[in-house]
Amino acid sequence: MKKIIWTLASLIVAVFGVYFFNYFTLTKPVLEDISKDVRNNGIEIGLHFKNYISTKTLVFDLKKVPEDKAIADVFRVLLQTSSVLKDKKFENVELSYNGESKFVLKGDYFLELGKEYEDQNPMYTMRTFPEHIYDMNGKTVYTVWDGGVLGVLTNQIEDFKDFNSKWYFKE
Repeated sequence: MKKIIWTLASLIVAVFGVYFFNYFTLTKPVLEDISKDVRNNGIEIGLHFKNYISTKTLVFDLKKVPEDKAIADVFRVLLQTSSVLKDKKFENVELSYNGESKFVLKGDYFLELGKEYEDQNPMYTMRTFPEHIYDMNGKTVYTVWDGGVLGVLTNQIEDFKDFNSKWYFKE
């Protein structure tokens, strides 16, 4: 009986340890930062390592987007998250909606977003973001556009809207 109790207690401690590791390493610092920006009120996210233990992959799980929030509001939360975590290295960042991973960003690009957040033009980041999105099998989802400025801008904005629609907006 002591062995069963010891095993059960060890399991409980391990589960709580993993939860608290994820919480204090990712969730707490990000939520403290994004809560300072009142424009983010109502947007709910969850952050954790893949399967809660694989520190090579970050899961950015979008949980709730109020109807009064724009696509740019959600994108700002993602960029602010990358800024808070800019000193952490990931191989991949999964973009998830309510627990279902839908897209992947390379960790180097996520790191770049975080380092450039304060200085980069957000419209440029928004337009070029889809070029860095992969499906869950590692295939690029959107192309890099070339040609005339107006055509490129139009296609990039359409790709950005399409990405958001497929990530969470249709829900």
